[in-house]
Amino acid sequence: MPRENRAYSLAETFPDSHPGKALAGLRAREGLTQKQMTEALGISQSRLSELERGVRRISIDMAKKAAEKYGISYRSLL
Repeated sequence: MPRENRAYSLAETFPDSHPGKALAGLRAREGLTQKQMTEALGISQSRLSELERGVRRISIDMAKKAAEKYGISYRSLL
């Protein structure tokens, strides 16, 4: 039986994960500190920490801003 060719969401791929972990992974991949990423995205360090821990949800606008800045699909952060 042929496999369906579709994109899977973060939740489908990693059920115990959340978009903030993807953001934290992106930061690690780029070798950035929280301070450096907050300066690049124009947000506070406490907000970034909340996003990375899953305390706050990442808005579509924030996901698009991060995606544009780091060359990824914004959907990977939602």
